[in-house]
Amino acid sequence: MATTATPGSRTIFRRPASHTGFWSWITTADHKKIGIMYGYTAFTFFILGGLEALLLRIQLSQPDSAFLSAAEYNAMFTMHGTTMIFLFVMPVSAAFFNYLLPLMIGARDVAFPRMNAVSFWIFLFGGIFLYTSFLFGTTGPPAGGNLAEAASRLGSGPNGGWFGYAPNSGIRFSTGTVMDYWSIGLQILGLASLISSINFIVTVFNMRAKGMKLLRMPVFVWMTTVVAFLLLFSLPIIAVALFMITFDRSFGTLFFDPSMGGDPVLWQHFFWLFGHPEVYILILPAMGIVSEVLPTFSRKPLFGYP
Repeated sequence: MATTATPGSRTIFRRPASHTGFWSWITTADHKKIGIMYGYTAFTFFILGGLEALLLRIQLSQPDSAFLSAAEYNAMFTMHGTTMIFLFVMPVSAAFFNYLLPLMIGARDVAFPRMNAVSFWIFLFGGIFLYTSFLFGTTGPPAGGNLAEAASRLGSGPNGGWFGYAPNSGIRFSTGTVMDYWSIGLQILGLASLISSINFIVTVFNMRAKGMKLLRMPVFVWMTTVVAFLLLFSLPIIAVALFMITFDRSFGTLFFDPSMGGDPVLWQHFFWLFGHPEVYILILPAMGIVSEVLPTFSRKPLFGYP
């Protein structure tokens, strides 16, 4: 006997209903709400990164200042760079991508709405995980010196630099667990970006409005597509490097130890194979926005684009 779904009946893959209130934001799969949440979260981390920069500038404002200890300065320097790149600029781009991309290509939503929501919550968890190192992380003096003090007024934060160069980020020179929080936190953030990039690529190539060919897409959509591909191919590279530094620190592997046949320059190769595309990942969204705003308000077509 065949059964048919009646209007209003509950199905297994029912699209989330439109609710209001706080719970609607927690459970939403709507691309506009997710974009707004990305924006507010990124702005919150921007405030944190700005406060870290302010502490650094106060320390540097006069010679021989004791405003920050050496350990605190290293932690502020590391977390400021990490926050501004991975927790502000990249998620701000994701906010615009999520909110505008489906609207600009005539799609109802992104290709995978629930996966889109998951990527946001992974990103939020990764950012919080990074900052919990100040509460739960441990650090101590590195081999051959006492630069990283055992006690700090600001707690223990990642102190190996936002670029994480080996062997400085290894267990010998960055003792304790703070750099483990950093490496694992970046892996979590990378997973969120990887999920989003796949979602955007599928959306652009499969959900454009009828008649919108690739060369008829808005420039901002092109920038979104290029950034998504750059993320797709660059994030696995830095993920490999982060796994290697994590295994060196936690499981005794020797990928970056030259005394045991490792090579610290290997980290630099991995980091800049990721870092050079990252430059374009950070700047292309802004270029896409400008390329839409200027032609709109000047009422002139963008030169060089069909």
